[in-house]
Amino acid sequence: MEHEPDSMDRAVAPDAGQRRFRMVPVRYLLPNMITLLALCSGVTAIRFAFEGRYELAVGSVILAVILDAVDGRLARLLKGTSRFGAELDSLADFVNFGVAPAILLYVWSLNSLHTLGWVICLVLAICCALRLARFNVALDDPSKPAWANRFFTGAPAPAGAGLALLPFFLGFLGIIDEGHGWALLIGPYVVGVALLMVSRVPTFSGKHMGRIRGDMVLPVLGLAVLAVVILLSYPWEFLSVLSIAYLALIPVSVRSYRRLAVAGGSKPTAAP
Repeated sequence: MEHEPDSMDRAVAPDAGQRRFRMVPVRYLLPNMITLLALCSGVTAIRFAFEGRYELAVGSVILAVILDAVDGRLARLLKGTSRFGAELDSLADFVNFGVAPAILLYVWSLNSLHTLGWVICLVLAICCALRLARFNVALDDPSKPAWANRFFTGAPAPAGAGLALLPFFLGFLGIIDEGHGWALLIGPYVVGVALLMVSRVPTFSGKHMGRIRGDMVLPVLGLAVLAVVILLSYPWEFLSVLSIAYLALIPVSVRSYRRLAVAGGSKPTAAP
């Protein structure tokens, strides 16, 4: 039997609407906005590659790497971390650091190998996806010792993308005259980078760096500004040196990890 809504019914309705459209703090939105900007940059890199604008394409991927470094730190700074943000970041990373570099390499060089070149690109994208999935699962590991937070297991996705783009950096410097002519060397190198991402090799992590001493603040800021200036002035030289230095540091990180594992008396199992 129908009846007119009484005062209690009218009082309940607004509360239900408020629960359905509850307010979301801005601190949760800003990191996700930066993640979406990084995703736009990675997808735009694919467009530039098809247009033959390779410097802009590679620059867009590097911009996505920088934005990816910013969004996580901003979320922790604002205390705006969320499960939604973590999932969005992981999906964006797969596109930016798995799909985009693979397509760039295929269009610029590996398409000269025909089907084999496409298979190599698939290996890079698949290994990036597996690396991100392993990272997400390992976050819930409660048995990981504190010192293991200083290391990643394998190369993280942004570093893997940067290493995969090293042939581009050398090409822009004139060391590699044309991508198609070097495909037989670029192909195995890209496979090696892909395997490094899914390997158990411990690599240094900068995510858990501790605080710096007060007297070191100005030198660190000065070095950071200098690095930005060099990146803007000599981008391909700087990125080439950075990529080669990262590869050279891998044996150092392995020795450091084993030494800490022995001192901690735990089984060597690196961070995610």
